[in-house]
Amino acid sequence: MTNAVIETILSRRSTKYYDATATLSDEQIRELVRIGTTAPTSFHMQNWRFIAVRSAEAKARLSPIAWHQPAVTEAAVTFIVCGQLADSSVIPQRLAPVVEAGIMPERLIPDWEIPARDLYADYPQRQRDEAVRTGAIGATTMIYVARSWGLGSTPMIGFDADAVHKEFGLAENEIPVLLLSIGAERPGNWAQKPRRPISEILDFV
Repeated sequence: MTNAVIETILSRRSTKYYDATATLSDEQIRELVRIGTTAPTSFHMQNWRFIAVRSAEAKARLSPIAWHQPAVTEAAVTFIVCGQLADSSVIPQRLAPVVEAGIMPERLIPDWEIPARDLYADYPQRQRDEAVRTGAIGATTMIYVARSWGLGSTPMIGFDADAVHKEFGLAENEIPVLLLSIGAERPGNWAQKPRRPISEILDFV
């Protein structure tokens, strides 16, 4: 069974070669993030932020602290995908539009906020883990949005996290989870590489 969504997933590949002359508009970048952030987050915290590095000046600042990877300067945009430490105190604010839309009653907000507080408040590692999960899930969604638009993408963890944090003014509660370059491809990129067989990675219990 196949459809357009599955075809998009199966045809995605990590892009090595970008058309450095191609650009994305502000509206295209906003739409990438808007659709990407429909991805799930724990307790609807939406604990992420995206820095769109797309000017020549900003790319020049990012490149040396991202190991001079060509995608940073050649792709139309490279997002610094930031996960924010899980903080249950934001939940009432984040759920307010859900209540306004008539999806959930306001009386249920404590049923979300209290267990989230119990889960994260005294557990710094859980807070950090959730920041990484949130950023990674959002970035993955953006990767498939880009592919559906005929664009390439390159997720990267090769960068100096402390330097990125300082150079781009991340908040104390923000972690640079990964870099995500997106742009028009040029010829020469490999097809998606074969994966391990299901028999090696799936167990039924």
